[in-house]
Amino acid sequence: MKREFSAGGVLVRRMQGRWWLAAIRPRRDDAKVVWALPKGLIDAGESGEQTALREVFEETGVEGRIERKLGDVRYVYTWQGERIFKIVSFFLLRPRRGSLGVLQPEMEIEVAEVRWLPLDEAPRRLTYGGERKMAEQAIEALRELPL
Repeated sequence: MKREFSAGGVLVRRMQGRWWLAAIRPRRDDAKVVWALPKGLIDAGESGEQTALREVFEETGVEGRIERKLGDVRYVYTWQGERIFKIVSFFLLRPRRGSLGVLQPEMEIEVAEVRWLPLDEAPRRLTYGGERKMAEQAIEALRELPL
């Protein structure tokens, strides 16, 4: 079975007395509305941390800094008849600079929308179970970190 390794980020910020998470709505051919975390394949020579920082910037327009690793999501999916085992490592990030939704032109074909979601609502609003779990992990991490 083929293996894939990706990384992504749970980008959070504090606004109006509460924590918010950056979520993307990928551009899709079907009508299904999906809210997800920014993530992507780890390029050759890149670490998971580097990939998470790159993907968050590319897909949200915000340059982040890593606070800590949150965990891994593992699943199997089928692409063109081939089963693929995938591991996605997620990291908790805080913004350094940039503006949410100000994307590079080439990212407009991948990302339809970017928005801040209340972090406490993210475990219900994100589409994928593993990503909902990462939002829960972020909530726990923010209770432990001196931010």
